[in-house]
Amino acid sequence: MRRTLRRDALAIFKAGVAAANPAAMVEAALRSRKDLNSYQRIFVVGAGKASGTMARAAERVLGRKIAAGCVAVKDGDPAKTKRIELRPCGHPLPDERGVAAAERIVELCEGAGAGDLVICLLSGGASALLPAPAAPITLAEKQETTKLLLACGATIHQMNAVRKHISAVKGGRLAKVAAPAHILSLILSDVVGDQLDVIGSGPTAPDASAFADALAVLDRFGLRKRVPRSVREKLERGSAADETPKPGDPLFSRVDNAIVGSNQKSLEAAAAAAKALGYRTLILASTIEGETRDVARLHAAIARQIRVSGQPVRPPVCIVSGGETTVTIRGEGKGGRNQEFALAAALDLTGLKDVLVLSAGTDGTDGPTDAAGAVADGETCARAGMDAAQAALAKNDSYPFFESLGDLVKTGPTGTNVMDLHLVLVGRPS
Repeated sequence: MRRTLRRDALAIFKAGVAAANPAAMVEAALRSRKDLNSYQRIFVVGAGKASGTMARAAERVLGRKIAAGCVAVKDGDPAKTKRIELRPCGHPLPDERGVAAAERIVELCEGAGAGDLVICLLSGGASALLPAPAAPITLAEKQETTKLLLACGATIHQMNAVRKHISAVKGGRLAKVAAPAHILSLILSDVVGDQLDVIGSGPTAPDASAFADALAVLDRFGLRKRVPRSVREKLERGSAADETPKPGDPLFSRVDNAIVGSNQKSLEAAAAAAKALGYRTLILASTIEGETRDVARLHAAIARQIRVSGQPVRPPVCIVSGGETTVTIRGEGKGGRNQEFALAAALDLTGLKDVLVLSAGTDGTDGPTDAAGAVADGETCARAGMDAAQAALAKNDSYPFFESLGDLVKTGPTGTNVMDLHLVLVGRPS
């Protein structure tokens, strides 16, 4: 039964990833536009883990209509283009290559006129891949700030409130740079709630956050005195004149932000695949947030309830959820939030028969590893040893734990990114 559950879980996950194919979504969005021939020139810019695939799709539709383009992609992106520059950059920590890509994108946008169209392709990871520190902040200081936010367990919403206010392009500022050109942003959402001002730190969207919100994030995690002095002073001295463009600004009358893919669509596809395999299905939510370990234990508790009482759904059942949890770093181990999810769940699943949990990122990478996530069941801790499992969780060292068991999920780069998928499979009672 374990092999069957594992095989089914992988098939269900792959179906969810396939539903978030950004190439198909970008092509459909562009082919539906009837005004593309009305512009003098079309420029293509963007950033994100899926932006290479999105750029390739844009070229297939627009071809020679593209005057020039530059897109910042993650190292290892396999996409190939002819008219749009693809610039590999550092992620999750920004690097000098990202700064250079941002400068090129700004150059293209500044050169666009009132009769031109700037197509902006955005997906998860754009915040790190498109660093343009606001003077006098340096890249190294922005990197240090990002490290501190990542380590303390800040959510993407909280991180981006800070990043938007120490950037020259985020928080609607790229739209300001491109004015008076028209802007069409095609966006693959990787944030809970699909908020335009949070995805990629909203370079072409009005920003609802303010300098005060960014400072509140630093204070919540005790970081105000730990971030570099230039960052602290930039946020503390922030004025209305230096604020990001807000909702209602006339600037956005020439901007069209369109979400072309989201986690919800992937959950629906995963649930359909599970149903086709004979499972009853239940979608919990596409808005799962919180500390990874706590969320994992909740999923394990649901699995136990189903196994013991057949509630809330009788087995065989597949519970599907999505979102983006956060990990508070406690040790110096290797792993990612999805591997930690599976490990934390494994401890609470111990002894349960015919139950399996899969947690993986739709982009194919989980943290700074080559795995998308991991699978765990009621035998995981017994196979590795309970002490080893507890020690690995304490050190945030989930990658070597699952690698030794052969239970890592490795897909390679998928070309998309709509957050994470969590699957709980409970087979028929033996």
